[in-house]
Amino acid sequence: MSFYRNYLRYDLICLIEYFSTFVFLLPRLRFFNFVKASYLSLFFNAKVGSRVVFYPGVWIFSGKNLVLGDDVDLAKGVLLTTDGGLTIGNRVLVGYNTHILTSNHSVPALPNRIFNAGHIKRAVIIHNDVWIGASCIILPGVTIGQGAIIAAGSVVTKNVPENVYVAGVPAKIIRKRG
Repeated sequence: MSFYRNYLRYDLICLIEYFSTFVFLLPRLRFFNFVKASYLSLFFNAKVGSRVVFYPGVWIFSGKNLVLGDDVDLAKGVLLTTDGGLTIGNRVLVGYNTHILTSNHSVPALPNRIFNAGHIKRAVIIHNDVWIGASCIILPGVTIGQGAIIAAGSVVTKNVPENVYVAGVPAKIIRKRG
């Protein structure tokens, strides 16, 4: 019986992914942004603020444990995983093709295999007035302080203090905002 439950669960996940793809391909017109926010709220219990802009091609999965503040702008190609918990504050810009991840594969000790090792889930918190440039990667467990700017192409592996510019792989503080 467990065998069939696993297949039914897998099929259900595939259907949700398919429907989510359709919903998030809709244009970024106000009405469709309302539809996208309502979809996240109704089906995944996400908390979505006012005036959130979802460009077409945003990918959010699963949507549970998601909190989006007011005036968040998610550009085309943004990927958000939310199972570990994702909170994005007010007035946050997330650039094209940025990935914000809240879970990662667990790496077991040898001789155990990686394939069935599971996942580690850790919350990501992005405070108010943050600008994340294009093609950034924010890894699980990271907190980005208020007013921070993440340069395009950066990989953020550690917490970012407030009001600083960070850049690079891995991202490092370049200077304070002034």
